[in-house]
Amino acid sequence: MMLKSGYIFTPYSAPEQSNFERLFDIFSELITHTSGDVDEALDWMNVLDKEYSLTTDDYTMDDFIEDLKKKGYLREEIVPDGKGQLSITAKTERVLRKNAMEQIFGNIRKSGQGNHKSKKSGQGDEATGEFRDFQFGDSIEHISMTESLKNAQINHGMGDFRLTEQDLVVEDTHHKSQMSTVLMIDISHSMILYGEDRITPAKKVAMALAELITTSYPKDTLDVIVFGNDAWPIKIKDLPYLNVGPYHTNTVAGLELAMDILRRKRNTNKQIFMITDGKPSCLRMPDGQCYKNSNGLDEMIVEKCYNMAAQARKMHIPITTFMIAQDPYLQQFIEEFTKSNKGKAFYTGLKGLGEMIFHDYESNRKKRIN
Repeated sequence: MMLKSGYIFTPYSAPEQSNFERLFDIFSELITHTSGDVDEALDWMNVLDKEYSLTTDDYTMDDFIEDLKKKGYLREEIVPDGKGQLSITAKTERVLRKNAMEQIFGNIRKSGQGNHKSKKSGQGDEATGEFRDFQFGDSIEHISMTESLKNAQINHGMGDFRLTEQDLVVEDTHHKSQMSTVLMIDISHSMILYGEDRITPAKKVAMALAELITTSYPKDTLDVIVFGNDAWPIKIKDLPYLNVGPYHTNTVAGLELAMDILRRKRNTNKQIFMITDGKPSCLRMPDGQCYKNSNGLDEMIVEKCYNMAAQARKMHIPITTFMIAQDPYLQQFIEEFTKSNKGKAFYTGLKGLGEMIFHDYESNRKKRIN
């Protein structure tokens, strides 16, 4: 009866992977969790190998490590004590970013040119489906020959057929705009408190976003900063090594640095993404001392955060906050913070973080129309 209904069942065939590819998938995941510590990742692989028989007599863990070296994923460095130490290469860093993008944004197709579409028409490369008269400066490849020849026939007739500039019609395209984004990542100690690893998912989102922008939107800019007791920029290539420290949360320092970076960008479109799981609990004072208060929400620190949000609003910089916390008083703080900036806020568990950050990137990248 099932066959009569049109259903055909075939045996499931899992994608074929070589021994190296299968182990490399596990290694890539572990190296992200260990923040680039190769020895620790391999130790975990040995534990998993004993438990689940990952390797065989024909392909051992030693064979896998040798392949990692031969294929350019690992290099051996000489440390001060004269011993060799394994570390990942730039090739591995790129693979980690690519894998993170596929995990988080796997259902999204890359655009061909990697530019942002606005609601306005103008010079671009994505057709609107509408036609307009040719204007000086229009690209030749956008001329619609069918419509232009039709105009020439109507205007001049077949007996005296000629094609003039007045007959030319171009297919209108969306104006393409550029976006400058700063991604702020909270590396305070609370990102690993209570037995929860929150930094690894946040790190994966950062790697995925970096790979997405650099490959699909090459005209965009992405700066990544981290904030704890203070804030500082990091390079995209350093994302796999990112780890938390014994820090409080100086949200103000992160926002100040992000806005200073965006202030120097020439792009009209600017935005800040902030991934955090805790309340602001630290503030750098004029004398350079760090004022800290982890007991509830400190009024002075909170007011400074609101002021920074309002200042970003005046600079036309929306802030999208991804809050990894469920505490009602923290959510209330984020609501007031978002209201001051007229930005966006998401209260999320770790599972949906990547999907939402991409969705917001897609919506925020449209050209602002004043």
